[in-house]
Amino acid sequence: MNIDQLNRLSEADATAAFEQCCGSAEWVERMVYSRPFESLGEVLETSDTIWEECDVDDYEEAFSHHPKIGDVESLAKKYANTKAWASGEQKGMDGADRAVIEKLAERNNAYEEKYGYIFIVNATGKSAVEMLALLEARMKNDPKDEILIAAGEQNKITKLRLKKLLA
Repeated sequence: MNIDQLNRLSEADATAAFEQCCGSAEWVERMVYSRPFESLGEVLETSDTIWEECDVDDYEEAFSHHPKIGDVESLAKKYANTKAWASGEQKGMDGADRAVIEKLAERNNAYEEKYGYIFIVNATGKSAVEMLALLEARMKNDPKDEILIAAGEQNKITKLRLKKLLA
């Protein structure tokens, strides 16, 4: 899809397109009503501005639309509309050692228990071992700091998906 096609989408179709990029209803609605856009750069700037104005509830709503890192079953069942993108983003899980995958699953659960939402990381280009190290490091964060780190990671993921949408 290109910018002109995005601008011409119906409200419902634009909503569906933006929902593939971010699971926050607030972000999606504001992106839909921010059209028309002149360029990909404007789309990305608008996305950044809207995301910065979102609150913790919006962040957590967006997080809830992601599979847990390495959770292939979750990818298959719950996230069919973003499955191709999410699996590509988690490419580092391919061929990962079973023990690393199991440790990731265990630490993901501990993270979710501690913070109340799943571990969010822009996984593109990261191996399973790297993601596990990031998860372990972030488990030490204060909840007020961690929500902002996770929101920043969500924003990176959203921008990657916007670029894929408009490729």
